Amino acid sequence: MQIELFKIFKRPRTYISFGAIAAIVVLIQLAFYADGETYVQFMLQGLNNTFDIDGQILNGYLICFVILQTLLIHVPLLIALIGGDMIAGEANLGTLRLLLSKPISREGIIMSKFLATMIYTLMLLLWMALLSLVLSILIFGTSDLMIFKSTQIFILDKSDVMWRYFAAFAFAAVAMTTVAALSFLLSLFAENSIGPIVSTMSIVIVFTILTTMDLPLFNSLKPFLFTSHMLGWKGFFDDPVNYPSVLRSAVILLLHIVVFVTASIVIFKRKDILS
Repeated sequence: MQIELFKIFKRPRTYISFGAIAAIVVLIQLAFYADGETYVQFMLQGLNNTFDIDGQILNGYLICFVILQTLLIHVPLLIALIGGDMIAGEANLGTLRLLLSKPISREGIIMSKFLATMIYTLMLLLWMALLSLVLSILIFGTSDLMIFKSTQIFILDKSDVMWRYFAAFAFAAVAMTTVAALSFLLSLFAENSIGPIVSTMSIVIVFTILTTMDLPLFNSLKPFLFTSHMLGWKGFFDDPVNYPSVLRSAVILLLHIVVFVTASIVIFKRKDILS
């Protein structure tokens, strides 16, 4: 696993993901710092005439929530860049056959590569947490978190917010690991990393469209699609938290991870490595 991590972080493109997240987060923070009050007034339009709203609405907690809604939709692409390259990249370089000549079982090779991919995913989320939460708090401070939904507004006391972010990032780690496991599985079927990366994003996009379409034909499929549960982290910002729903989503995502990784092991053990 140490060797696999070395190979991941030796590639210059690995740092594209960290750079992209840093750039997006900093740009959003700069936008809010320069003209955040306009955003708040837009969200509060129609309420100021009815309620007297006082306090620091624009704070680090709100900025982090906005960033999470923006970034967690696009992070799967950054994860697929590495997951889709773990096996296909070796095949493309012609080193996969040499790797299998070592006294290591195929199961050991697959698991070490997947664990390295998972560690990369967790490090990417940790980097996003440091920038979006810690840096936002340092710049904008803390106060009560006001969450705007289509028909409701939740106001969470600032003493009741931090644990929700820890839980949300933990849930996001499970969701992003699911994407990593999918791209890892698809990398077994190609000798070029472009195919698994594009295939992973195509599946995520198609499943997301099926999830959002309110048609009877697709309603029966929605509970079984992992994209239906990837935004389950938002459940921690409900008041009260619907724990059964959040737990069900987490279990379904974990089942997808187990299925994808198990399939990867079975396929790799039977695969005839020619490159």
